Amino acid sequence: MAQTLGVYVVPLAIAAVAVVLVLGLANMLRGGPPSRSQTLMRWRVILQLLAIVVIMLTIWAMGG
Repeated sequence: MAQTLGVYVVPLAIAAVAVVLVLGLANMLRGGPPSRSQTLMRWRVILQLLAIVVIMLTIWAMGG
């Protein structure tokens, strides 16, 4: 389980955070609607929480 989490799930969670962050920043830089930027930044915070949980679960599963 730890191997699967470490190899597949952790990078996927980090990539999801990065994608939403870049989308939010791009929207702000091109002057998009503030409500979209706000929504994307909320999603970023949620995804960051999930990424931290997955990383902590991985560390726990590895016996650390």
